[in-house]
Amino acid sequence: MRRRQLVSLLPRAAAIAALPAMAPAFVRNAFADEAGLSARTISIGCSASLTGPLASFGTDIRLGAEAAMAQINARGGIHGRTLQLQMLDDGYVTQRSVDNVRQMLSKGTAFALLSCTGTPNNTAILPMIEEAGIPYVAPWTGASSLRKGQRGVFHVRASYTDEVRRLVQRLAGMGLKGIGIVYLDNAYGREMLEDATRELESQGARPALQLAVATDGKNVAEVLDKVVAAHPSAVLLATAGTVSVDLVRGLRRQSPGLLLAGLSVTLPNDSLAKLGEAGRGIVLTMIVPAPHQGKMQLVREYQAAMRANQQQEFSLGSLEAYVNTRVLAEGLERAGRDPSQARLRTALAGVRKLDLGGFSIDYGSQPPYVGSGFVDLGLLGASGRFIG
Repeated sequence: MRRRQLVSLLPRAAAIAALPAMAPAFVRNAFADEAGLSARTISIGCSASLTGPLASFGTDIRLGAEAAMAQINARGGIHGRTLQLQMLDDGYVTQRSVDNVRQMLSKGTAFALLSCTGTPNNTAILPMIEEAGIPYVAPWTGASSLRKGQRGVFHVRASYTDEVRRLVQRLAGMGLKGIGIVYLDNAYGREMLEDATRELESQGARPALQLAVATDGKNVAEVLDKVVAAHPSAVLLATAGTVSVDLVRGLRRQSPGLLLAGLSVTLPNDSLAKLGEAGRGIVLTMIVPAPHQGKMQLVREYQAAMRANQQQEFSLGSLEAYVNTRVLAEGLERAGRDPSQARLRTALAGVRKLDLGGFSIDYGSQPPYVGSGFVDLGLLGASGRFIG
């Protein structure tokens, strides 16, 4: 009897003895159903324009996100797991954004998404993201049309509507009546045209001109001629990327005294460097604090993270990406040691009055989730830095 009992117990004893050796495989299998998650890493996906007319945005996103992740990982990561950025180039082409996100979803390579670029691009991918249930933090767009109550999307930045309203109010407050609008001929630009026109009408005015510029800039010369002929008192540039540089240079050459104003996405960092003296005096909205001014704790931490990651150049775009990554990391911390995409969504939705060092994030109580309403105005100097 005792011998039979001993024989029956042997397989179980062998299994128990083998548990320590099997532990790593067991842990990996426990997370097999959670996309982008392993015992040691959390993979964050992003489709952005590393090439094409908005390549500077993609570069800024990569630099800011990687600096934040390196800073977080150096402090032990998120409950012992390191953050990894999986970034795919879409060249600001909508179909490529769709293909990139579909690839990450089908292969299960991303636990969450971060800062995919562009209004038309996000318009195309948001339905896929909502259907998949993957948490998505900080779409790289302020389009109000994309803030319709998605339960898994957590915007960080203020809306373009907020930016346009602030700009128009400032220009109108200066007594300027003939304000023209040059807008990008895509979903982003047309929405900005509507917002700007609506705000001008609320001020008792109408646009002095409304001109669409092609995303590839092929009609810049024609647009410049029409602006000069209309003699506006100021021009609001609802544009983005490389085409903005050609517009500014042309307007500075043909109408040197014309006041120019733009949104936070009008002139990305590499555009400011290219403009040099031509950029002096342009008014731009900022949806994060000035990246070169270290008065705020957030900016000081950002600068330290960039320097630690061998980056000495600071920009609004990389600071925005740094903030976005910090917000995602906060959600991951709150999701706990046994995270899931559902827990991450719940954790992010619960963020209230999060202080990132002088910069506040609050997702309120229900979607649409928009964390920040920060909008400031900056005046560019010849160095490409804000002087006021």
